[in-house]
Amino acid sequence: MVEYLIFLTISTSIFALFGLGLNLQWGFTGLINFGHVAFMTLGAYTTVLLSLKGVPLLLSAIIGAVVAALLGLAIGFSTLRLREDYLAIVTIGVGELIRLVVNNQDLPVGNEWKPGAFGVQSYPIPLATLVPNIFIKLLLIGVLTLLAGITLWQLWRWIRVSKVSNIANSHKKVGGNQEFISRLVIGVLLAVLTVAVYISGAIALYNYNPTAGLMLMSLIVLAFVFWRLEILVRSPWGRILKAIREDEEIPKALGKNVFWYKLQSLMLGGAIAGIAGAFIAWQLSAIYPNNFEPQETFNAWIIVILGGSGNNLGTVLGAIIYFIYYEGTRNLDKIIPLDSDRLSALRIMIIGLILMVLMIWRPQGILGKKEELTLGK
Repeated sequence: MVEYLIFLTISTSIFALFGLGLNLQWGFTGLINFGHVAFMTLGAYTTVLLSLKGVPLLLSAIIGAVVAALLGLAIGFSTLRLREDYLAIVTIGVGELIRLVVNNQDLPVGNEWKPGAFGVQSYPIPLATLVPNIFIKLLLIGVLTLLAGITLWQLWRWIRVSKVSNIANSHKKVGGNQEFISRLVIGVLLAVLTVAVYISGAIALYNYNPTAGLMLMSLIVLAFVFWRLEILVRSPWGRILKAIREDEEIPKALGKNVFWYKLQSLMLGGAIAGIAGAFIAWQLSAIYPNNFEPQETFNAWIIVILGGSGNNLGTVLGAIIYFIYYEGTRNLDKIIPLDSDRLSALRIMIIGLILMVLMIWRPQGILGKKEELTLGK
């Protein structure tokens, strides 16, 4: 049970990172990216191939993020001066192009070249060979404790802000109460999940399991990226991105270089997806071109839409809900007698139906702000 929860935590962290990159591009800037998996692919393969050449793992992951950002630069220069639909078309094509090139191109694995369709295996993974003493174990558990403590404190602040706002806007009692109750329920559920992950992680770190080390790394990176993005989107830079999303003619009239801001958003979102690619390669221990099919992009879209576009916490919540659903329906064949292919199609149909209902009931997503996305209209 502990190992399974750690696996789910790593998967959720990776796709939360992946979704945060897309949320920056779409949720905050309005860039339609249907090939987001291309950035993940480049990040994964760059990290793995460089590490096989002896480049330190951390440096390999950073270079992978830079390469993914450069892809965003190339796509941006070719499409961002055109209509929005050109970006959507180009990104779909680029995502498939990179996967097919990796599938059909020989790759330098070690001292020899191997067909890309055979995948890449036996590459270094962070903390896999670590044999920690009791001091290192306690240090790792201390870092996990700090992360859990910060998470619980931030959740408490998030709920408290809603309560204070509810009191201040008591003349709007019904709407305020609904927001406070929803925040309270979501906050309590996230707090329970945080405690469960903390207990499982502390046990696995004390008995040292390499996957627990990877889980801690993924949570640290997710927390750092989330923190920096929250600062960025609340800065003047982030406010310009939101203005571009709503009506780019307004920032243009104010003298802002809209093309440059879009390019920055596309590159930064791509770099974040590249980091997610490094982590998915480390989690899988062997990567193949079929790990990066277009479905991964639409999983990210599901996460962003479900949690609420233009809201970083909503993206993290969307990733949690998505993986709870995904793992919860894995054994649906015990209830409904279907083969694996039909079961997979049914699971996609169900989540599609959930999204349709959500779009009718709450089109801005669970934590999205409808008044912000429509400029209060």
